[in-house]
Amino acid sequence: MNEAEQVLFDLISTPSVSGSERAAAEVFVRHAIEFGFDAEIDEAGNALAHRGAIDAPVHIVLLGHIDTVPGEIPVRVEDGELYGRGSVDAKGPLAAMLVGASRAELPEDVRVSVAGAVGEETAGSPGARHLARQYRPDACIIGEPSGWDGVTLGYKGRLLVRATCTRDCAHSAGPQSSATDELHAWWGEVLGRVARFNMGRERAFDQVQANIRGWSSEDDGLHETASMSAGFRLPIGVQPEDLVRTMRILADGRVRLGFEGMEVAVQSDCNDAVARALSLAIREAGGRPRPKLKTGTADFNVVAPVWQCPIAAYGPGDSSLDHTPDERLSLEEFGQSVDVIRVAVERLSDELVLACPDEAISTKL
Repeated sequence: MNEAEQVLFDLISTPSVSGSERAAAEVFVRHAIEFGFDAEIDEAGNALAHRGAIDAPVHIVLLGHIDTVPGEIPVRVEDGELYGRGSVDAKGPLAAMLVGASRAELPEDVRVSVAGAVGEETAGSPGARHLARQYRPDACIIGEPSGWDGVTLGYKGRLLVRATCTRDCAHSAGPQSSATDELHAWWGEVLGRVARFNMGRERAFDQVQANIRGWSSEDDGLHETASMSAGFRLPIGVQPEDLVRTMRILADGRVRLGFEGMEVAVQSDCNDAVARALSLAIREAGGRPRPKLKTGTADFNVVAPVWQCPIAAYGPGDSSLDHTPDERLSLEEFGQSVDVIRVAVERLSDELVLACPDEAISTKL
């Protein structure tokens, strides 16, 4: 096992379900220091590694996440693939960014930060939100699985809703609708609005997608309560607040609503500086870049609206294996991604330095 694969193996072997990332963050910091980075765990719990002067006029952030969803998968290598929770989503991309950035030849005017954010798998993304307030980078690569020859340019937005309906208990033969009936009727009206919006929109990336995440009902002999949770994936141009307003109008006092996880959809241009650098690096490695749009969400959605800088997502792995019992990563693909990141960081650094004015003031973190 080479040094890059050892970093990956050690991270995957250290459980880090959202909210319990400290041990994995310490593993990340240890390896980062061995590679010559200045490394730390910040007040939010994010694992950080830096190269270059703190006052360098150009700052590039490689933002991955170190937390995973629950589910223990025995860590092992079989037929050239490393099995384990987080191998694809997203310790594989994070390890590739750390190793790739450590091997990049950087101009003295460039600072590179590799971040393993906490809490990406939660609705709040606390790690990325903290970094969004702390940094103002000139470019960002998000560490998420795209395949070694893929470049992800956009993610859909998100809205999570909790809906509850309460009614007095009544005989089932009576005329009064039950709490479950009322909640079901409201949800049907919501789906009707979604279906009308989606008419004529062929791509999933352009549609509103809705799914029920949970449903329950109970009664105490006096009152019955029906509750459901649902998630929406939102296309470009649909603000979470728009859907919130629609659902409240349809509820009309019948259903109580609570909302979280509100993220806007984001999409970069294929000529974005980060997308260009990644695509060039893929070509140099003998691949043909494949631009992608994802129907999920990522920390891309959190930082892109704030930083307003060139940004794209990249990393090894098949995203269809995210969160599955068979999550695994090809070690060959992992090695290819390390090389792509190294070259992309070098190309991006050169371009940003050339674009930086001579009188640039080094005030960035």
